[in-house]
Amino acid sequence: MSAPKVLVVLTSHDKLGDTGKPTGWYLSEFSHPYDVLNSASVSLTVASPRGGPAPVDPSSVAAAKDDQVSQNFIKSESTKPLFEQTRPLSEFVGNPSAIAPYSAIFFPGGHGPMYDLATSPESQQLIREFWDAGKTVAAVCHGPAALVNVKLSDGSHLLKGKKVTGFTNDEEEQVGLTKVMPFLLEDKLKEAVGTGGAFEKAEQAWGEKVVVDAGGRLITGQNPASAKGVGEAIVKAITAQK
Repeated sequence: MSAPKVLVVLTSHDKLGDTGKPTGWYLSEFSHPYDVLNSASVSLTVASPRGGPAPVDPSSVAAAKDDQVSQNFIKSESTKPLFEQTRPLSEFVGNPSAIAPYSAIFFPGGHGPMYDLATSPESQQLIREFWDAGKTVAAVCHGPAALVNVKLSDGSHLLKGKKVTGFTNDEEEQVGLTKVMPFLLEDKLKEAVGTGGAFEKAEQAWGEKVVVDAGGRLITGQNPASAKGVGEAIVKAITAQK
């Protein structure tokens, strides 16, 4: 039996609004799920809107200076190609044979996705195609920004009536970026799930929270502390698909 496969989608966006500061994808939100998935013999392919190198947020590298899993990931010659040589989303969109081998699609966070993946028609179509094919859709921290505008083939919102989580307004306020963001993720997720759904969060800011809904097909994590748990939930979900 071939190893299960997950398609990881990273941001291509590297500028934090008009602050002049860099952004990108958040190191531990990819490194920790990678560690879990790799240990479970899951094969990963990484894509991004533009393809090629996907920018890692320098602040996330600094924050992970004592995190051995993240340091190994960012420095290892075996993992560098994952984020330095990403494939463009256009290779997968509208191509059923290209997505057929994958059991799940996963969006790590960082502030980058708030600027490109949230409004990317290609990303939205790809998520819809994964969902329509009965595959798992997963995201952590700001990664769920990729989900907030996704409509299904019948015109309904992907998240309508679902239970989700993501980076909270309190957490955004504490990192001082509320006014820099193009929107607040918690607000958009609440709007998307509607009255029949729920935005769930940990009792305190920065606490671990992973929400699994739709029979394991929708997996979201609140923040960096939730990244490993999202990886574990993905493994459980795709194992159940077999």
